[in-house]
Amino acid sequence: MANLTGKAKAERTYDAIVIGSGITGGWAAKELTEKGLKVLVLERGPMVKHIEDYPTAQTAPWEVKYPRAKLPDAELKAHYPVQNRTGYALTEYTQHFFVKDDENPYTEDKPFDWIRGYHVGGRSLLWARQSYRHSDLDFEANARQGVGVDWPIRYADIAPWYDYVERFIGVSGQAEGLPQLPDGVFQPPMEMNCVEKAFKASTEGKFGRRVTIGRAAHLTAPTEEQLALGRGKCQYRNMCMRGCPFGAYFSSNSATLVAAERTGNLKIRPNSIATSLIFDEKTQKATGVKILDEATRQEEAFYAGVIFVCASALNSTWLLMNSTSRRFPNGFGNRSDQLGRNVMDHHLNVGAQGLVPGYLDEYYSGRRPNGIYVPRFRNLGDEKSARKDFIRGYGYQGGAARLGWDRDQPGIGAERKAALSQPGPWAFRIGGFGEVLPNPENRVTLNKARTDKYGLPTLTMDAVIRENELAMRKDMQAQAIEMAEAAGFTNVTGFDTGSPLGLGIHEMGTARMGRDPKTSVLNAHNQVWECRNVYVTDGAAMTSSSCVNPSLTYMALTARACAHAVEAKKRGEI
Repeated sequence: MANLTGKAKAERTYDAIVIGSGITGGWAAKELTEKGLKVLVLERGPMVKHIEDYPTAQTAPWEVKYPRAKLPDAELKAHYPVQNRTGYALTEYTQHFFVKDDENPYTEDKPFDWIRGYHVGGRSLLWARQSYRHSDLDFEANARQGVGVDWPIRYADIAPWYDYVERFIGVSGQAEGLPQLPDGVFQPPMEMNCVEKAFKASTEGKFGRRVTIGRAAHLTAPTEEQLALGRGKCQYRNMCMRGCPFGAYFSSNSATLVAAERTGNLKIRPNSIATSLIFDEKTQKATGVKILDEATRQEEAFYAGVIFVCASALNSTWLLMNSTSRRFPNGFGNRSDQLGRNVMDHHLNVGAQGLVPGYLDEYYSGRRPNGIYVPRFRNLGDEKSARKDFIRGYGYQGGAARLGWDRDQPGIGAERKAALSQPGPWAFRIGGFGEVLPNPENRVTLNKARTDKYGLPTLTMDAVIRENELAMRKDMQAQAIEMAEAAGFTNVTGFDTGSPLGLGIHEMGTARMGRDPKTSVLNAHNQVWECRNVYVTDGAAMTSSSCVNPSLTYMALTARACAHAVEAKKRGEI
């Protein structure tokens, strides 16, 4: 990289640099630009513009090349062996939003399903949009049980930021008054179908367990602010992973980046792979970011007084590990040796399914992109919910639907065609999402011996679910079966197909927050302890995982950290 003149360096200097443009990067861009900072967003993948770069958003089933849009096995094996492990997400409709595994390899000392999308907007275009708050049951659990380290914040610290984020993104849901699942700022809830209502009545009546509709980042009653951004009401197409041309679900592309661009303070630089942070030994501050230009393969540098690392948990950790210097020989801010440790996700693929007799005269309208939710009912702090075989808890997601034309139906010819023109019986399925405990032996490390197509080091994964999660899974399956049978469903079977970490697509914990720099990487404001002008606000920051989808918490932490950074900058502290 050539030395820059003063003028050339000035042209590459911003008030803040945000690394990544997904869920948290988009929020950092919005908050910092709206507060008057000139912001550069570095995204390693190509530009994706809202609406115009969603090529399959309106594609009809008969317009795809392959039956049911399923890619050929040879192509999946050659390029997408990991991305295809979801079993549902990678299709002809969504292929362009997933990385090619042969170009972006990693090493699995233990099986780990790393599902990725490298483009502007990142996985905010691909997420399941389930949006739940952590509670003090979550924030206090580590300290109460002597697991990991204590969160440096409590629910009261983040509650106003949950409010703030929910108002902007739009979360539809039903208030339930549960302490383990705090209510939020909701738009009208989506409606359960008749079978789900029957399951709710049975489960609440016989078990005392709440059943609610999923809290989802889909607009059901857009606000003036949301309409002004060009967003609209959910159309119940359930084609969300192709990109929503209506802006009905929250993504960086339809919301936060739009808001940031309208300030005039935003510059997005796609195809820019952040490779390391630049650290000034004299000032003991980070001064910029080195990148590899994806097109030219040339190294370049950009400079700023504030840096937000929002590349997603494992990529952010990779960047910090790859940012070595005399001050940080083992990775940026890694004096605690916690960088890369405490990998968490949610364990899943366990629950029950069955058929539902009756209700053949009832159907539903549209394809609701959401399901029901059974909030955590284990280990709530009272004797009734306590378990002796595991700590923490789990929730369920799922729902009911009528089987369609692709169901297994006997017969041939006209008889079969006529039968398939009518909806089949009702089916029901719920799957558990369980908490994974932080464990320093669950870790990722930098692998310099194996490089990607750019010649950059890769990661090695060495993380598994352990005894507590395995014990929890037995209860997750047993209770799902019991609730389904109690509701009168038939042919009920449990399932447990195993859960290597990663497939929850909620990677967390590898640069955790804490109260002590000796045992954590970040402080209560998401600042790197040893370099306060660097903030990490994605899943890497999480101190424990809870059992709820974490993206809402990432966004709230990001908005909170941005407010802190701007005020700290004004005071000359960073």
